[in-house]
Amino acid sequence: MVIETASKVGGLFTNRWGLLMAALGAAIGTGNIWRFPKEVANNGGGSFMIPYVIFLFIWSIPILLVEFNLGKKSRRGTMGTFAQFLGIKKTWMGAWLTWISTAIGFYYAVVMGWTLRYALGSVTGSVSFHSAQGARDSWEGFLGSPLLVVFFQVLAIAITVIIVYRGVEKGVERVNKVLIPALFVLLIIGMIRALLLPGAFDGIAYLFTPHMGSLLNARTWISALAQSAWSCSAGMGMAITYGAYTKRKSDTNLNTFLTGLGDTTIALVAGIMIFATVFAVSPSPAMAEAAVEEGGSGLTFIYLPSLFGEMAGGPIIAVFFFMAMAFAALTSMIATYENAVKNFVDAGWDRKKAIRLLTVGMLILGLPSALIILPVSGTPLPVFLDNQDFVWGLGLIVSGAFIYYLVVKYGITRFRNNMINSRYDDIKVGRWFDVLFKFIIPIELAVMSGWFLIQTLTAPSEEWWLGGVLGLGILLLQWGVSLAVLIFISKRVGPRMIDEGMDMGRSIDDDIDILEGPLVEVLEIREAMDSEGPMTQEVGT
Repeated sequence: MVIETASKVGGLFTNRWGLLMAALGAAIGTGNIWRFPKEVANNGGGSFMIPYVIFLFIWSIPILLVEFNLGKKSRRGTMGTFAQFLGIKKTWMGAWLTWISTAIGFYYAVVMGWTLRYALGSVTGSVSFHSAQGARDSWEGFLGSPLLVVFFQVLAIAITVIIVYRGVEKGVERVNKVLIPALFVLLIIGMIRALLLPGAFDGIAYLFTPHMGSLLNARTWISALAQSAWSCSAGMGMAITYGAYTKRKSDTNLNTFLTGLGDTTIALVAGIMIFATVFAVSPSPAMAEAAVEEGGSGLTFIYLPSLFGEMAGGPIIAVFFFMAMAFAALTSMIATYENAVKNFVDAGWDRKKAIRLLTVGMLILGLPSALIILPVSGTPLPVFLDNQDFVWGLGLIVSGAFIYYLVVKYGITRFRNNMINSRYDDIKVGRWFDVLFKFIIPIELAVMSGWFLIQTLTAPSEEWWLGGVLGLGILLLQWGVSLAVLIFISKRVGPRMIDEGMDMGRSIDDDIDILEGPLVEVLEIREAMDSEGPMTQEVGT
Protein backbone atom coordinates (compact mmCIF):
# COMPACT_ATOMS: atom_id res chain seq x y z
CA MET A 1 0.00 0.00 0.00
CA VAL A 2 1.32 3.48 -0.81
CA ILE A 3 0.85 6.28 1.66
CA GLU A 4 0.72 9.68 -0.05
CA THR A 5 2.96 12.27 1.50
CA ALA A 6 2.19 15.90 2.18
CA SER A 7 4.36 17.03 -0.73
CA LYS A 8 2.03 15.23 -3.10
CA VAL A 9 -1.42 15.94 -1.66
CA GLY A 10 -0.64 19.43 -0.39
CA GLY A 11 -0.38 18.76 3.36
CA LEU A 12 -2.87 18.25 6.16
CA PHE A 13 -4.77 20.72 8.32
CA THR A 14 -2.59 21.43 11.32
CA ASN A 15 -5.35 21.77 13.92
CA ARG A 16 -9.09 22.05 14.53
CA TRP A 17 -9.15 25.81 14.05
CA GLY A 18 -7.55 25.51 10.63
CA LEU A 19 -10.01 22.82 9.52
CA LEU A 20 -12.99 24.75 10.87
CA MET A 21 -11.99 27.99 9.15
CA ALA A 22 -11.43 26.16 5.85
CA ALA A 23 -14.76 24.33 6.16
CA LEU A 24 -16.55 27.60 6.92
CA GLY A 25 -14.78 29.16 3.95
CA ALA A 26 -16.12 26.41 1.69
CA ALA A 27 -19.67 26.89 2.98
CA ILE A 28 -19.76 30.68 3.25
CA GLY A 29 -20.00 32.47 -0.07
CA THR A 30 -21.80 35.24 -1.88
CA GLY A 31 -24.97 33.15 -1.64
CA ASN A 32 -25.10 34.07 2.05
CA ILE A 33 -25.25 37.73 1.03
CA TRP A 34 -26.99 38.11 -2.34
CA ARG A 35 -29.10 34.92 -2.60
CA PHE A 36 -30.36 34.64 0.97
CA PRO A 37 -32.25 38.00 1.10
CA LYS A 38 -34.05 37.23 -2.17
CA GLU A 39 -35.22 33.83 -0.92
CA VAL A 40 -36.43 35.37 2.35
CA ALA A 41 -38.38 38.07 0.51
CA ASN A 42 -39.90 35.69 -2.03
CA ASN A 43 -41.12 33.29 0.65
CA GLY A 44 -42.88 35.31 3.28
CA GLY A 45 -40.06 36.93 5.25
CA GLY A 46 -40.02 35.36 8.70
CA SER A 47 -42.04 32.40 7.43
CA PHE A 48 -38.97 31.33 5.47
CA MET A 49 -36.70 31.39 8.51
CA ILE A 50 -38.50 28.58 10.35
CA PRO A 51 -38.04 25.85 7.69
CA TYR A 52 -34.59 27.24 6.82
CA VAL A 53 -33.36 26.52 10.34
CA ILE A 54 -35.16 23.15 10.46
CA PHE A 55 -33.53 21.96 7.22
CA LEU A 56 -30.15 22.99 8.52
CA PHE A 57 -30.45 20.13 11.03
CA ILE A 58 -32.35 17.54 8.99
CA TRP A 59 -30.58 17.98 5.64
CA SER A 60 -27.44 20.13 5.42
CA ILE A 61 -25.64 19.12 8.60
CA PRO A 62 -26.36 15.36 8.17
CA ILE A 63 -25.11 15.47 4.56
CA LEU A 64 -21.97 17.37 5.61
CA LEU A 65 -21.48 14.91 8.48
CA VAL A 66 -21.43 12.02 6.02
CA GLU A 67 -19.11 13.86 3.63
CA PHE A 68 -16.51 14.84 6.22
CA ASN A 69 -16.28 11.30 7.58
CA LEU A 70 -16.18 9.74 4.10
CA GLY A 71 -13.12 11.83 3.28
CA LYS A 72 -11.50 11.18 6.64
CA LYS A 73 -11.88 7.42 6.15
CA SER A 74 -11.01 7.11 2.45
CA ARG A 75 -8.25 9.79 2.36
CA ARG A 76 -9.45 10.40 -1.20
CA GLY A 77 -11.41 13.01 -3.12
CA THR A 78 -14.97 12.44 -4.26
CA MET A 79 -14.17 9.99 -7.06
CA GLY A 80 -11.84 7.86 -4.98
CA THR A 81 -14.28 7.86 -2.08
CA PHE A 82 -17.16 6.51 -4.15
CA ALA A 83 -14.83 3.98 -5.79
CA GLN A 84 -13.63 2.78 -2.38
CA PHE A 85 -17.10 2.45 -0.87
CA LEU A 86 -19.25 1.40 -3.84
CA GLY A 87 -16.78 -0.06 -6.32
CA ILE A 88 -15.05 1.22 -9.43
CA LYS A 89 -18.26 1.20 -11.46
CA LYS A 90 -19.72 3.93 -9.22
CA THR A 91 -16.72 6.25 -9.55
CA TRP A 92 -18.82 8.47 -11.83
CA MET A 93 -21.09 9.35 -8.89
CA GLY A 94 -18.14 10.90 -7.09
CA ALA A 95 -17.13 12.62 -10.32
CA TRP A 96 -20.60 14.20 -10.47
CA LEU A 97 -20.13 15.80 -7.03
CA THR A 98 -16.86 17.42 -8.08
CA TRP A 99 -18.23 18.40 -11.48
CA ILE A 100 -21.13 20.25 -9.81
CA SER A 101 -18.81 22.37 -7.67
CA THR A 102 -16.43 22.92 -10.61
CA ALA A 103 -19.23 23.93 -12.99
CA ILE A 104 -20.47 26.35 -10.35
CA GLY A 105 -16.89 27.61 -10.10
CA PHE A 106 -16.86 28.53 -13.80
CA TYR A 107 -19.45 31.26 -13.30
CA TYR A 108 -18.66 31.84 -9.62
CA ALA A 109 -15.28 33.25 -10.67
CA VAL A 110 -17.20 35.83 -12.71
CA VAL A 111 -19.35 36.74 -9.70
CA MET A 112 -16.20 37.01 -7.59
CA GLY A 113 -14.82 39.36 -10.24
CA TRP A 114 -17.91 41.54 -9.84
CA THR A 115 -17.35 41.74 -6.08
CA LEU A 116 -13.69 42.65 -6.59
CA ARG A 117 -14.70 45.39 -9.02
CA TYR A 118 -17.16 46.87 -6.56
CA ALA A 119 -14.85 46.48 -3.57
CA LEU A 120 -12.17 48.39 -5.47
CA GLY A 121 -14.69 50.87 -6.86
CA SER A 122 -16.10 51.60 -3.41
CA VAL A 123 -12.58 52.50 -2.23
CA THR A 124 -11.59 54.59 -5.26
CA GLY A 125 -15.00 56.16 -5.86
CA SER A 126 -15.25 54.79 -9.40
CA VAL A 127 -18.63 53.21 -8.58
CA SER A 128 -21.51 55.67 -8.26
CA PHE A 129 -23.36 55.82 -4.94
CA HIS A 130 -25.07 59.15 -5.58
CA SER A 131 -28.44 58.07 -6.98
CA ALA A 132 -30.46 55.09 -8.16
CA GLN A 133 -29.83 56.05 -11.78
CA GLY A 134 -26.13 56.56 -11.13
CA ALA A 135 -25.86 53.13 -9.50
CA ARG A 136 -27.73 51.55 -12.42
CA ASP A 137 -25.50 53.30 -14.96
CA SER A 138 -22.38 52.07 -13.13
CA TRP A 139 -23.61 48.48 -13.12
CA GLU A 140 -24.83 48.42 -16.72
CA GLY A 141 -21.69 50.21 -17.88
CA PHE A 142 -19.58 47.55 -16.20
CA LEU A 143 -21.54 44.67 -17.78
CA GLY A 144 -21.26 46.43 -21.13
CA SER A 145 -17.44 46.47 -20.91
CA PRO A 146 -16.39 42.90 -21.82
CA LEU A 147 -12.67 43.50 -21.34
CA LEU A 148 -13.26 44.92 -17.86
CA VAL A 149 -15.50 42.01 -16.84
CA VAL A 150 -12.97 39.46 -18.10
CA PHE A 151 -10.12 41.33 -16.41
CA PHE A 152 -11.76 40.96 -13.00
CA GLN A 153 -12.66 37.34 -13.77
CA VAL A 154 -8.98 36.66 -14.49
CA LEU A 155 -7.99 38.56 -11.35
CA ALA A 156 -10.36 36.42 -9.26
CA ILE A 157 -8.90 33.21 -10.70
CA ALA A 158 -5.33 34.44 -10.28
CA ILE A 159 -5.79 35.24 -6.59
CA THR A 160 -7.34 31.81 -6.02
CA VAL A 161 -4.54 29.99 -7.88
CA ILE A 162 -1.81 31.73 -5.90
CA ILE A 163 -3.39 30.51 -2.66
CA VAL A 164 -4.19 26.95 -3.75
CA TYR A 165 -0.75 26.57 -5.37
CA ARG A 166 0.82 26.86 -1.92
CA GLY A 167 -0.98 23.75 -0.68
CA VAL A 168 -3.41 22.94 2.09
CA GLU A 169 -1.48 24.10 5.14
CA LYS A 170 0.43 27.09 3.73
CA GLY A 171 -2.29 28.23 1.36
CA VAL A 172 -5.83 27.07 2.07
CA GLU A 173 -5.56 26.93 5.86
CA ARG A 174 -3.56 30.11 6.41
CA VAL A 175 -5.71 32.28 4.16
CA ASN A 176 -9.00 31.03 5.62
CA LYS A 177 -7.70 31.69 9.15
CA VAL A 178 -7.45 35.35 8.15
CA LEU A 179 -10.37 35.81 5.76
CA ILE A 180 -13.17 34.14 7.73
CA PRO A 181 -12.66 36.16 10.95
CA ALA A 182 -12.19 39.30 8.82
CA LEU A 183 -15.41 38.55 6.93
CA PHE A 184 -17.31 38.17 10.19
CA VAL A 185 -15.90 41.43 11.58
CA LEU A 186 -16.76 43.35 8.41
CA LEU A 187 -20.34 42.09 8.43
CA ILE A 188 -20.75 42.81 12.16
CA ILE A 189 -19.58 46.40 11.62
CA GLY A 190 -21.98 46.78 8.70
CA MET A 191 -24.83 45.26 10.68
CA ILE A 192 -24.30 47.55 13.68
CA ARG A 193 -24.21 50.63 11.45
CA ALA A 194 -27.39 49.52 9.68
CA LEU A 195 -29.20 48.92 12.98
CA LEU A 196 -28.46 52.50 14.04
CA LEU A 197 -30.47 53.86 11.09
CA PRO A 198 -33.96 55.23 11.85
CA GLY A 199 -36.53 52.64 10.79
CA ALA A 200 -34.01 49.81 10.66
CA PHE A 201 -36.11 47.59 12.90
CA ASP A 202 -38.90 47.54 10.31
CA GLY A 203 -36.52 45.38 8.30
CA ILE A 204 -35.75 43.18 11.30
CA ALA A 205 -39.47 42.68 11.89
CA TYR A 206 -39.92 41.67 8.26
CA LEU A 207 -37.04 39.20 8.50
CA PHE A 208 -38.22 37.43 11.65
CA THR A 209 -42.04 37.75 11.70
CA PRO A 210 -43.72 34.60 10.30
CA HIS A 211 -47.04 34.65 8.46
CA MET A 212 -49.26 31.60 8.64
CA GLY A 213 -50.25 31.74 4.96
CA SER A 214 -46.64 31.52 3.77
CA LEU A 215 -45.71 29.04 6.48
CA LEU A 216 -48.31 26.60 5.16
CA ASN A 217 -47.16 27.07 1.56
CA ALA A 218 -45.15 24.12 0.21
CA ARG A 219 -42.99 26.46 -1.90
CA THR A 220 -41.70 28.17 1.24
CA TRP A 221 -40.44 24.88 2.64
CA ILE A 222 -38.92 23.66 -0.63
CA SER A 223 -37.13 26.96 -1.20
CA ALA A 224 -35.75 26.86 2.34
CA LEU A 225 -34.43 23.34 1.78
CA ALA A 226 -32.75 24.32 -1.49
CA GLN A 227 -31.18 27.46 0.01
CA SER A 228 -29.87 25.55 3.04
CA ALA A 229 -28.14 22.96 0.84
CA TRP A 230 -26.78 25.59 -1.56
CA SER A 231 -25.52 27.83 1.24
CA CYS A 232 -23.77 25.09 3.26
CA SER A 233 -22.30 23.42 0.14
CA ALA A 234 -23.97 20.17 1.17
CA GLY A 235 -23.52 17.73 -1.71
CA MET A 236 -20.70 19.55 -3.49
CA GLY A 237 -18.03 17.17 -2.22
CA MET A 238 -15.96 19.93 -0.64
CA ALA A 239 -16.42 18.39 2.81
CA ILE A 240 -15.15 15.05 1.46
CA THR A 241 -12.01 16.76 0.21
CA TYR A 242 -11.35 18.67 3.41
CA GLY A 243 -12.14 15.52 5.40
CA ALA A 244 -9.36 13.74 3.50
CA TYR A 245 -6.93 16.39 4.75
CA THR A 246 -7.80 15.97 8.44
CA LYS A 247 -5.64 14.00 10.83
CA ARG A 248 -7.08 10.65 11.83
CA LYS A 249 -7.38 11.66 15.47
CA SER A 250 -9.17 14.93 14.62
CA ASP A 251 -12.76 15.53 15.64
CA THR A 252 -15.17 15.80 12.72
CA ASN A 253 -18.62 15.62 14.32
CA LEU A 254 -18.45 18.84 16.33
CA ASN A 255 -16.66 20.59 13.47
CA THR A 256 -19.51 19.65 11.14
CA PHE A 257 -22.11 21.18 13.43
CA LEU A 258 -19.99 24.30 13.88
CA THR A 259 -19.66 24.62 10.09
CA GLY A 260 -23.42 24.51 9.54
CA LEU A 261 -24.16 26.86 12.42
CA GLY A 262 -21.39 29.25 11.40
CA ASP A 263 -22.67 29.43 7.82
CA THR A 264 -26.20 30.17 9.04
CA THR A 265 -24.90 32.82 11.43
CA ILE A 266 -23.14 34.65 8.59
CA ALA A 267 -26.32 34.51 6.50
CA LEU A 268 -28.34 35.98 9.37
CA VAL A 269 -25.83 38.77 10.05
CA ALA A 270 -25.74 39.67 6.33
CA GLY A 271 -29.53 39.44 6.16
CA ILE A 272 -29.98 41.75 9.16
CA MET A 273 -27.57 44.25 7.62
CA ILE A 274 -29.29 44.23 4.23
CA PHE A 275 -32.92 44.26 5.45
CA ALA A 276 -32.21 46.95 8.05
CA THR A 277 -30.54 49.14 5.41
CA VAL A 278 -33.17 48.63 2.72
CA PHE A 279 -36.18 49.25 4.99
CA ALA A 280 -34.54 52.21 6.75
CA VAL A 281 -33.57 54.13 3.63
CA SER A 282 -36.33 53.14 1.15
CA PRO A 283 -39.10 55.73 0.64
CA SER A 284 -41.76 53.16 1.64
CA PRO A 285 -42.06 49.59 2.97
CA ALA A 286 -43.57 48.54 -0.38
CA MET A 287 -40.51 49.78 -2.26
CA ALA A 288 -38.26 48.06 0.26
CA GLU A 289 -40.04 44.72 -0.28
CA ALA A 290 -39.86 45.15 -4.05
CA ALA A 291 -36.12 45.77 -3.83
CA VAL A 292 -35.32 42.66 -1.78
CA GLU A 293 -37.64 40.52 -3.91
CA GLU A 294 -35.63 41.51 -6.99
CA GLY A 295 -32.58 40.00 -5.29
CA GLY A 296 -29.41 38.93 -7.04
CA SER A 297 -27.43 41.50 -8.99
CA GLY A 298 -30.25 44.05 -8.96
CA LEU A 299 -30.32 44.27 -5.17
CA THR A 300 -26.57 43.89 -4.64
CA PHE A 301 -25.10 46.05 -7.38
CA ILE A 302 -27.83 48.63 -8.07
CA TYR A 303 -30.24 49.16 -5.20
CA LEU A 304 -27.87 48.78 -2.24
CA PRO A 305 -25.20 51.11 -3.73
CA SER A 306 -27.87 53.76 -4.27
CA LEU A 307 -28.95 53.38 -0.62
CA PHE A 308 -25.35 53.61 0.58
CA GLY A 309 -25.13 56.96 -1.20
CA GLU A 310 -28.08 58.28 0.82
CA MET A 311 -26.73 57.15 4.20
CA ALA A 312 -24.44 59.13 6.48
CA GLY A 313 -21.19 57.19 6.23
CA GLY A 314 -22.70 55.05 3.47
CA PRO A 315 -19.60 54.94 1.25
CA ILE A 316 -17.63 53.51 4.19
CA ILE A 317 -20.29 50.86 4.77
CA ALA A 318 -20.11 50.08 1.04
CA VAL A 319 -16.39 49.35 1.41
CA PHE A 320 -17.08 46.92 4.28
CA PHE A 321 -19.97 45.30 2.43
CA PHE A 322 -18.20 44.63 -0.86
CA MET A 323 -14.95 43.59 0.82
CA ALA A 324 -16.98 41.07 2.82
CA MET A 325 -18.53 39.77 -0.38
CA ALA A 326 -15.13 39.49 -2.04
CA PHE A 327 -13.73 37.57 0.95
CA ALA A 328 -16.74 35.23 0.94
CA ALA A 329 -16.37 34.58 -2.77
CA LEU A 330 -12.64 33.91 -2.45
CA THR A 331 -12.96 31.32 0.34
CA SER A 332 -15.53 29.41 -1.71
CA MET A 333 -13.40 29.58 -4.85
CA ILE A 334 -10.46 28.14 -2.90
CA ALA A 335 -12.61 25.16 -1.85
CA THR A 336 -13.86 24.70 -5.42
CA TYR A 337 -10.30 24.50 -6.72
CA GLU A 338 -9.09 22.17 -3.99
CA ASN A 339 -12.06 19.86 -4.54
CA ALA A 340 -11.15 19.34 -8.19
CA VAL A 341 -7.38 19.24 -7.69
CA LYS A 342 -7.66 16.46 -5.10
CA ASN A 343 -9.25 14.16 -7.70
CA PHE A 344 -6.49 14.88 -10.21
CA VAL A 345 -3.88 14.04 -7.57
CA ASP A 346 -5.71 10.80 -6.69
CA ALA A 347 -5.53 9.86 -10.38
CA GLY A 348 -1.76 10.26 -10.36
CA TRP A 349 -1.32 13.85 -11.54
CA ASP A 350 1.24 16.22 -10.10
CA ARG A 351 -0.59 18.76 -7.95
CA LYS A 352 0.82 21.86 -9.62
CA LYS A 353 0.20 20.47 -13.10
CA ALA A 354 -3.41 19.77 -12.10
CA ILE A 355 -3.83 23.35 -10.87
CA ARG A 356 -2.51 24.74 -14.15
CA LEU A 357 -4.88 22.59 -16.23
CA LEU A 358 -7.84 23.48 -14.02
CA THR A 359 -7.01 27.17 -14.32
CA VAL A 360 -7.12 27.06 -18.11
CA GLY A 361 -10.45 25.25 -18.01
CA MET A 362 -11.84 27.60 -15.37
CA LEU A 363 -11.02 30.63 -17.50
CA ILE A 364 -12.20 29.31 -20.86
CA LEU A 365 -15.41 27.69 -19.64
CA GLY A 366 -16.21 30.74 -17.53
CA LEU A 367 -16.01 33.17 -20.46
CA PRO A 368 -19.60 32.58 -21.66
CA SER A 369 -20.89 33.59 -18.20
CA ALA A 370 -18.74 36.71 -18.35
CA LEU A 371 -19.57 37.73 -21.92
CA ILE A 372 -23.09 36.61 -22.79
CA ILE A 373 -25.12 39.60 -21.63
CA LEU A 374 -28.53 39.95 -23.30
CA PRO A 375 -31.03 42.83 -23.12
CA VAL A 376 -34.21 41.78 -21.32
CA SER A 377 -36.96 44.41 -21.20
CA GLY A 378 -34.33 47.00 -21.96
CA THR A 379 -32.01 45.86 -19.14
CA PRO A 380 -28.77 43.95 -19.77
CA LEU A 381 -28.76 40.67 -17.87
CA PRO A 382 -26.11 37.93 -17.49
CA VAL A 383 -28.44 35.34 -19.00
CA PHE A 384 -25.89 32.54 -19.45
CA LEU A 385 -24.62 32.93 -15.89
CA ASP A 386 -28.18 32.80 -14.53
CA ASN A 387 -28.82 29.65 -16.55
CA GLN A 388 -25.70 27.97 -15.17
CA ASP A 389 -26.76 28.84 -11.63
CA PHE A 390 -30.15 27.25 -12.35
CA VAL A 391 -28.73 24.10 -13.97
CA TRP A 392 -25.95 23.27 -11.52
CA GLY A 393 -27.78 24.53 -8.45
CA LEU A 394 -30.44 21.90 -9.12
CA GLY A 395 -27.66 19.39 -9.66
CA LEU A 396 -27.12 19.47 -5.90
CA ILE A 397 -30.33 17.46 -5.54
CA VAL A 398 -28.72 14.65 -7.55
CA SER A 399 -25.55 14.93 -5.46
CA GLY A 400 -27.55 14.57 -2.26
CA ALA A 401 -29.23 11.49 -3.70
CA PHE A 402 -25.84 9.90 -4.48
CA ILE A 403 -24.61 10.49 -0.92
CA TYR A 404 -27.84 9.05 0.46
CA TYR A 405 -27.42 6.00 -1.81
CA LEU A 406 -23.88 5.40 -0.54
CA VAL A 407 -24.96 5.47 3.10
CA VAL A 408 -27.89 3.13 2.46
CA LYS A 409 -25.75 0.66 0.51
CA TYR A 410 -23.14 0.60 3.26
CA GLY A 411 -25.80 0.28 5.96
CA ILE A 412 -27.16 3.30 7.83
CA THR A 413 -26.56 2.11 11.39
CA ARG A 414 -23.28 0.48 10.38
CA PHE A 415 -22.14 3.74 8.80
CA ARG A 416 -22.91 5.66 11.97
CA ASN A 417 -21.06 3.17 14.16
CA ASN A 418 -18.05 2.59 11.91
CA MET A 419 -17.55 5.80 9.99
CA ILE A 420 -18.93 8.62 12.15
CA ASN A 421 -18.47 7.83 15.83
CA SER A 422 -14.90 7.37 17.04
CA ARG A 423 -13.09 7.91 20.31
CA TYR A 424 -11.64 11.16 19.00
CA ASP A 425 -14.96 12.95 18.48
CA ASP A 426 -16.16 15.39 21.12
CA ILE A 427 -19.79 14.45 20.53
CA LYS A 428 -21.36 11.15 19.51
CA VAL A 429 -24.04 10.91 16.85
CA GLY A 430 -27.09 9.02 18.09
CA ARG A 431 -29.94 7.10 16.51
CA TRP A 432 -31.49 10.30 15.19
CA PHE A 433 -29.05 9.86 12.28
CA ASP A 434 -30.65 6.49 11.45
CA VAL A 435 -34.16 7.98 11.56
CA LEU A 436 -33.15 10.80 9.24
CA PHE A 437 -31.60 8.54 6.60
CA LYS A 438 -34.28 5.85 6.81
CA PHE A 439 -37.33 8.08 6.69
CA ILE A 440 -36.84 11.85 6.51
CA ILE A 441 -34.16 12.36 3.85
CA PRO A 442 -35.77 10.11 1.21
CA ILE A 443 -39.01 12.08 1.64
CA GLU A 444 -37.08 15.34 1.31
CA LEU A 445 -35.41 14.11 -1.89
CA ALA A 446 -38.68 12.98 -3.46
CA VAL A 447 -40.62 16.12 -2.54
CA MET A 448 -37.86 18.53 -3.53
CA SER A 449 -37.25 16.84 -6.88
CA GLY A 450 -40.94 16.61 -7.67
CA TRP A 451 -41.64 20.17 -6.68
CA PHE A 452 -38.85 21.65 -8.79
CA LEU A 453 -39.94 19.57 -11.77
CA ILE A 454 -43.54 20.74 -11.46
CA GLN A 455 -42.49 24.32 -10.88
CA THR A 456 -40.16 24.31 -13.87
CA LEU A 457 -42.84 22.96 -16.20
CA THR A 458 -45.87 24.88 -14.97
CA ALA A 459 -44.74 28.18 -13.47
CA PRO A 460 -45.27 31.02 -15.95
CA SER A 461 -42.03 32.87 -16.58
CA GLU A 462 -40.65 35.12 -19.27
CA GLU A 463 -37.18 34.00 -18.30
CA TRP A 464 -36.99 30.95 -20.58
CA TRP A 465 -33.43 30.20 -19.45
CA LEU A 466 -34.69 29.57 -15.89
CA GLY A 467 -37.86 27.58 -16.44
CA GLY A 468 -40.51 26.22 -18.76
CA VAL A 469 -40.17 23.33 -21.19
CA LEU A 470 -37.25 24.98 -22.99
CA GLY A 471 -35.42 25.67 -19.74
CA LEU A 472 -35.92 22.08 -18.59
CA GLY A 473 -34.71 20.80 -21.95
CA ILE A 474 -31.53 22.89 -21.70
CA LEU A 475 -30.98 21.58 -18.16
CA LEU A 476 -31.41 17.93 -19.13
CA LEU A 477 -29.15 18.35 -22.15
CA GLN A 478 -26.33 19.75 -20.04
CA TRP A 479 -26.82 17.08 -17.39
CA GLY A 480 -26.88 14.32 -20.00
CA VAL A 481 -23.73 15.43 -21.81
CA SER A 482 -21.91 15.91 -18.51
CA LEU A 483 -22.88 12.47 -17.22
CA ALA A 484 -21.79 10.79 -20.45
CA VAL A 485 -18.37 12.46 -20.26
CA LEU A 486 -17.99 11.70 -16.54
CA ILE A 487 -18.86 8.02 -17.01
CA PHE A 488 -16.37 7.77 -19.88
CA ILE A 489 -13.59 9.35 -17.80
CA SER A 490 -14.44 7.36 -14.66
CA LYS A 491 -14.09 4.03 -16.45
CA ARG A 492 -10.50 4.90 -17.25
CA VAL A 493 -9.34 6.50 -14.02
CA GLY A 494 -11.49 4.54 -11.56
CA PRO A 495 -8.92 1.75 -11.01
CA ARG A 496 -6.31 4.34 -10.00
CA MET A 497 -8.60 5.58 -7.22
CA ILE A 498 -8.72 2.28 -5.32
CA ASP A 499 -6.43 1.66 -2.36
CA GLU A 500 -6.52 -2.13 -2.27
CA GLY A 501 -4.91 -2.25 1.17
CA MET A 502 -7.76 -0.37 2.82
CA ASP A 503 -10.75 -2.22 4.29
CA MET A 504 -13.76 0.12 4.16
CA GLY A 505 -15.63 -2.17 6.54
CA ARG A 506 -13.41 -1.29 9.48
CA SER A 507 -14.06 1.68 11.69
CA ILE A 508 -11.72 4.65 11.93
CA ASP A 509 -10.58 3.38 15.32
CA ASP A 510 -9.81 -0.03 13.82
CA ASP A 511 -7.40 1.53 11.33
CA ILE A 512 -5.22 2.51 14.27
CA ASP A 513 -5.96 -0.24 16.79
CA ILE A 514 -6.19 -3.47 14.78
CA LEU A 515 -3.16 -2.93 12.60
CA GLU A 516 0.17 -3.35 14.34
CA GLY A 517 3.77 -2.63 13.50
CA PRO A 518 5.35 -0.43 10.81
CA LEU A 519 2.13 0.87 9.23
CA VAL A 520 0.95 2.50 12.45
CA GLU A 521 4.37 4.03 12.96
CA VAL A 522 4.35 5.39 9.39
CA LEU A 523 0.92 6.95 9.88
CA GLU A 524 1.93 8.64 13.10
CA ILE A 525 5.28 9.85 11.69
CA ARG A 526 3.59 11.16 8.59
CA GLU A 527 1.04 13.19 10.50
CA ALA A 528 3.68 14.59 12.83
CA MET A 529 5.84 15.67 9.89
CA ASP A 530 2.83 17.03 7.95
CA SER A 531 2.22 19.46 10.79
CA GLU A 532 5.81 20.70 10.57
CA GLY A 533 6.50 20.63 6.85
CA PRO A 534 6.17 18.48 3.71
CA MET A 535 7.85 15.14 3.37
CA THR A 536 9.79 14.69 0.19
CA GLN A 537 9.23 11.07 -0.67
CA GLU A 538 6.59 8.36 -0.58
CA VAL A 539 6.54 5.67 2.05
CA GLY A 540 5.31 2.20 1.08
CA THR A 541 4.68 -1.04 2.88
